Amino acid sequence: MQLVLASMVWMASAVSTSRYTASTLPDIENEDFIKECVQIHNKFRSKVNPTARKMLHMSWDPALAKIAKAWAKVCQFKHNPQLKSRLHPNFTAVGENIWNGPLILFSVSSAIFQWYDEIKDYDFNTRKCKKVCGHYTQVVWADSYKVGCAVQFCPRDGAHFICNYGPAGNYPTWPYERGAVCSDCPKDDMCLNKLCINPRRDQVTRYYSVDYPEWPIYLRNRYTSLFLIVRSIVLILSVIIAIFVKHKYPNLVILDKNSGGR
Repeated sequence: MQLVLASMVWMASAVSTSRYTASTLPDIENEDFIKECVQIHNKFRSKVNPTARKMLHMSWDPALAKIAKAWAKVCQFKHNPQLKSRLHPNFTAVGENIWNGPLILFSVSSAIFQWYDEIKDYDFNTRKCKKVCGHYTQVVWADSYKVGCAVQFCPRDGAHFICNYGPAGNYPTWPYERGAVCSDCPKDDMCLNKLCINPRRDQVTRYYSVDYPEWPIYLRNRYTSLFLIVRSIVLILSVIIAIFVKHKYPNLVILDKNSGGR
């Protein structure tokens, strides 16, 4: 069955990727790209076996997509070293999956399928993994309900596809609790396609004023910011006072304490 599914995904990706070139890869604001990233993730989350008592529905997060885009532009096939920093206003830690390969082979569906396909090496009962399973466990991490992805063309490697998740998964613990579908959804949630869905949670818009440059930056806390502001004001006032005194008393000489008054 897995072989058949893999073949179908491969054929679909071959058709869908034929239109991609280095200049036509979708941006993080492309509606079709966003829709596909969200739908494929939720498709795999809804088909977990054993079934999940509480598997949250995933929705798109623009801030996570900007973080993914900034790191993708660096073109390094490794995890963003700042993921455990406060890069996102709502999540203290951000999860990340990376796919890298020839441009001709890239599609959202095939990349996410390769992450999910690690299930074949994962034993849910023992939590043991034969090879690599961290991408799979993040895709089906029950408490992750926001995702943001980006794809970047890198001359050396081809397509560089990154998805960031909030909150982050925490392998090697169990990615979800087994049980009857939606039997432990949060209060006020509905069950849709075996996922716990809540429109209020899915439309989180509480973002602070955060800039996303070419490379993610650490966010300062309020005390550090206040200190920097006060220090700048003090330095400016010191310069103004010095200029005023020099202008008012041009003949004033400040003696060096080691000069002995000479």
